[in-house]
Amino acid sequence: MFMLVQRKPGVSLAAATADLTTAYFKSYIAQLATSAGMTPVALARPRGIVASVLSERGPNESSFAKVATWISGVALIVLLIACANVANLLLARALRRRREIAVRLALGVSRTRLLSQLFTESLLLALLGGLAGLLVAEWGGAVLRAQFLAKSSEVSVMGDARTLLFGGIAALCAGLLTGLAPALLSTHTDVAGDLKAGARGGTFQRSRLRSALLVLQGALSVVLLVGAGLFVRSLSHVRVIPLGYDVDPVLLVELNMRGVRLDSARNVQLRQELLETAQATPGVERASRQVTVPFWGSWNVTLYVAGIDSVDRLGEFYLNAVTPDYFATLGTRVLRGRGIAAQDAEHAPRVMVVSDAMAKTLWPGRDPIGQCVKLGADTAPCTYVVGVAENIRSQKLGDDPGLFYYLPAAQWHPQDGGLFIRTRGNAARQVEAIRRRLQQIMPGASYVTVTPLRDILGEQTRSWQLGATMFVAFGTLALALAAIGLYSVIAYSVAQRVQELGVRAALGAQQRDLVTLIVKEGLRVGLSGIAIGVLIALAGGQWLGPLLFQESPHDPLVFGFVTLVLLGTTVLASFVPSRRAARVDPMVALRAE
Repeated sequence: MFMLVQRKPGVSLAAATADLTTAYFKSYIAQLATSAGMTPVALARPRGIVASVLSERGPNESSFAKVATWISGVALIVLLIACANVANLLLARALRRRREIAVRLALGVSRTRLLSQLFTESLLLALLGGLAGLLVAEWGGAVLRAQFLAKSSEVSVMGDARTLLFGGIAALCAGLLTGLAPALLSTHTDVAGDLKAGARGGTFQRSRLRSALLVLQGALSVVLLVGAGLFVRSLSHVRVIPLGYDVDPVLLVELNMRGVRLDSARNVQLRQELLETAQATPGVERASRQVTVPFWGSWNVTLYVAGIDSVDRLGEFYLNAVTPDYFATLGTRVLRGRGIAAQDAEHAPRVMVVSDAMAKTLWPGRDPIGQCVKLGADTAPCTYVVGVAENIRSQKLGDDPGLFYYLPAAQWHPQDGGLFIRTRGNAARQVEAIRRRLQQIMPGASYVTVTPLRDILGEQTRSWQLGATMFVAFGTLALALAAIGLYSVIAYSVAQRVQELGVRAALGAQQRDLVTLIVKEGLRVGLSGIAIGVLIALAGGQWLGPLLFQESPHDPLVFGFVTLVLLGTTVLASFVPSRRAARVDPMVALRAE
């Protein structure tokens, strides 16, 4: 039961929850005294929860919201990788400009003015990058909304002041972060030494910072790629999990009786007309009545079974009231006995079909066919088991116990529920045609809604789809940035070491020796980043693990694959500039400044 309330000023959530629980507990005890078949207080444990009307704010925050929070952290990691990349390039540029900077300082330019100029350059780059990022976000946001938030309101990135403010602050911080190290290294210079050293001075001592930034990029890329691999594996597990029913060819029809009041007989007649019309509609294979929908709505009542003190202690048993074509419509197999049949009419003997898990739970080692179950009260007439169906997942995709049973719609609330329709071909394409056909029968202002069952199941898999999509996108971007950064630094290093490489070639070094030398340097940086990244990913697995589906956060296949990808990228990014080094002409290199 849900209700909207407004807390009094100064009352905390905890105090409001305690007061509501006390009131609900007293109400439950009073109702228990007058209503038979209710669950005992010790088992029901009635309590109230005061929370925000926005469910994603808690207390039962969904996996989708948790993954979205992780995605925010992933975006921050990509920003750090980009900052490290730009900082590395600015460091290389600063090294090339050290003679220019030394001349300026020698001519009397203050270090403060020089520092402000360098920071201005960094902030200008960050501003241009931020504007480009907002344009990409405007386009990318539309794609993400269509994929994951189809029912949300249209929100423009450019029209949202908070997003623009955050983007501006992020760009400012990125500019300061990327410009800090290059600016400080440029201003803390030995004027006399740099004027004498020329273009090659100070390269060795400053290469350590560039290498550290490369290691950082590699480590963070490993973390993102591991996360991408884990979510992709989780999504693949979700897609192959047996549900016990078909999803793609099935449509759900709901009745919305807006402003229309019908008696029980007319409600039953209306649903029968809708069922017959659906069965006669072109493109429809089968149709069936139902009162509950997997992952959408559930219904349970207290059960009584001879020889069992309390059935409720064994778990939650959920039901559905269906018509004879239900199992063929959903594709759920009847393993033993029979399904719901036409002879199971209103005044016929009461029957039920139970899931295999329910049969094994209530009658372990015994034949469930013919067993008596009483619904709602121990004085109710027997409902006899006539069949056993395969287990279905109706509450959660994970460890769903599958305690489910089916009753004839003619015997259980025949005036309630909607339809399941099995179509030929693509169900989503037939939604509107079937809706228009059924709408003609609806009285007054009432109407029907037709929803593909795939859309309902999609709500359960959104978190893994979001995680897989965004981690792969950000991981690929991070890998590309790391590869570009490694290539740029090694290419710059090769350009700075022309004379050294020329001397090596003149002393007899072969081209393969020079290539191996450069590639080994790249591999040292890459392996260091991979090792650190793997350690971070292993440590962070304890927080990411609860968001995965049947997947270990320490999956050796994922870690092995990511390691191979990073190694291959490192070798490729190092090999291209190494080929340039191998083609150095010793005579030209020895004559160069």
